[in-house]
Amino acid sequence: MAVAFTGLEPFGVEITGASGGRLVDRRAADECRAALDEHGVVIYRELGIGDDDLVAFTRLLGEPVVAKTSEHRHPEIDTITLDPAKTNAALAAVRRGNFHWHIDGATIDVPQQATLLTAREVDPAGGDTEFANTFLAYQALPEKEKAELDGLRVVHSFAAAQLRANPEASERERAVWERVSPKVHPLVWTRQNGRRSLLVGATAGEVVGRPPEEGRALLDRLTEWATQPRFVLRHRWRRGDLVIWDNTGMLHRAMPFEPTSLRLMHRTTLVGEEAVA
Repeated sequence: MAVAFTGLEPFGVEITGASGGRLVDRRAADECRAALDEHGVVIYRELGIGDDDLVAFTRLLGEPVVAKTSEHRHPEIDTITLDPAKTNAALAAVRRGNFHWHIDGATIDVPQQATLLTAREVDPAGGDTEFANTFLAYQALPEKEKAELDGLRVVHSFAAAQLRANPEASERERAVWERVSPKVHPLVWTRQNGRRSLLVGATAGEVVGRPPEEGRALLDRLTEWATQPRFVLRHRWRRGDLVIWDNTGMLHRAMPFEPTSLRLMHRTTLVGEEAVA
């Protein structure tokens, strides 16, 4: 089968006819990086890439993050599931936060550049993934509002994200979340190439210098703006799919599913390449 590229709406590209082993190639990796820069999300349909090839391909795309979970024979791979029988029970609980719009690494200086997620098992009962393009969302703002947002800074924290997912958490749980240091970032992320995006999502807890209620209202409004259907791509998983996205410019979330779901993903992540500025 010939490899075919199909542009998606409102953004993204779907690739069919590829095979996992053939991606472990410099030319294939360069094509993927170019597609990622242009489209934001790259979907390889029913690729069926194995773990060895997934890690090798990740290394061709950039520097992989070494997972801290030690739950996989490849230290670069995270196992993504809510089933505590398939992963660390504490991790399974934390990953309920994935149901809320977020970017990975918003609490560090240089958020991860991109994420690779491949479906080992899928469940028709739920678990699609949605992406919201914050480059497009920023571009569509009125010029007056862009000027008003310029210079605003936001406190991002793990605690803010977890509180959304677990509002009834105990004091002990909240104390654990608070151990992760917050990070202050500009609300508008300006890249070295001039592209700008909104840095919002579940980790965004407060606007520096604004009353808490006022700051929270602004952040909620901007997240709602950025996640309108005209800026959102929904991916309906098939077993073997590999999806890669620009983590710096795409909010993402998993559609809710139960801990008993068959859904099982393997994930690798690329180290960030540009600090938030």
